[in-house]
Amino acid sequence: MSEVSSRRVRVGCEFVHDLSWPVSLVLQVEPRLDSVLTVSGDRLDTDPFVQVHGYTDLYGNVCRRLTLDPGRSHIRYEAEVDVAAAVDDADAGAAPSPVAGLPDEVLHYTLASRYCDSDRLANTAWGLFGSVPEGWARIQAVVEWVNSNVTFTIGSSNTGTGASDVYLQRRGVCRDFTHLAIALLRALNVPARYCFGYLPDIDVPISPEPMDFAAWLEAYVGGRWYTFDPRNNARRTGRVVIGRGRDALDVAMLTSYGRAPLTAMRVVAEPVAASPWSSSSPPVVGDFGSL
Repeated sequence: MSEVSSRRVRVGCEFVHDLSWPVSLVLQVEPRLDSVLTVSGDRLDTDPFVQVHGYTDLYGNVCRRLTLDPGRSHIRYEAEVDVAAAVDDADAGAAPSPVAGLPDEVLHYTLASRYCDSDRLANTAWGLFGSVPEGWARIQAVVEWVNSNVTFTIGSSNTGTGASDVYLQRRGVCRDFTHLAIALLRALNVPARYCFGYLPDIDVPISPEPMDFAAWLEAYVGGRWYTFDPRNNARRTGRVVIGRGRDALDVAMLTSYGRAPLTAMRVVAEPVAASPWSSSSPPVVGDFGSL
C-alpha cells in the first residue's frame, strides 16, 4: 500500500463570554478523526476552569458539554493535524445514484431539514437543472450556479435564514451558500450533507479577512461522498472537518441553552510552517455569524 502524502495544519479557536447567568453549552470545534490522518497536541482549556464532558453525537461528531458560570470566561481549543496533501477528490464521470439503489443510511440526506428547505425549492431546482445530465455534471452545475448567483456578504443573514431565503435575497456567507446548494441538490434527489470545519489558505491567495470557520457540502454520487464548495467553487487542500449533519443546526460551533452572546472570537487554520498564534494576540471582535 502506498504511503499517503500529508501536510500539517494548525487549527484552533477561542471564544470569550461575559455572562450574567449560568448557561449550558455544547461545543463542536474538534476535528473528526475520520477526516484527518493524525491529531497531536490537542488541548481544550477553559478559564476559569469548568468540568467538560465529551460524547459523540449520532452523526459521529465530537461534542463537549459544559456550563459557564456568570462573569467573563474563555474557551480555547488548539491542535496540530496531519491531512492528505492532495486537493479534494473529483470524478467528472461519476454516475448518478438512483434513489432505489441508495444505501439506507444515505436516504436521510435526501430530505428537507430546518435550513435546507428543499421541498420549497423543488420546482425551482428542476426548472434550473432538470435538463442537465444526472450525476457529477448536475451537482457541479448546482454548485456553480450558487457560486455565481449569490454574493458573499457578511451580516446579510441570521439564525432564521434558510435556503429559500438565500435564493430570494441572493446574499449570504458560506453557511448560506452551502444551505442553498444542499437544498437544490436534495430537491433533485441527490443526497447532500452539510460540513463545517477549518479551511486554511493553502495554495490560494491569502484572504485579508480574519480567519474563520468554513462550511461546504458533501454530495453522494458514483457510490460515495465527494466534497463540493459552493462558496469557493474550487478543489482545495487542507480541509479539516469538524462536523457533518443535515445542516448548520446539527454542527453549530456553539449550541447554547440560554442567551450567551459572544464578546469575542478568533479562529486559526494555517500550515504549521506559519508562525503560531500568540496568547497575547487580541481576539477578533465583530460579526460572529460570518460562517
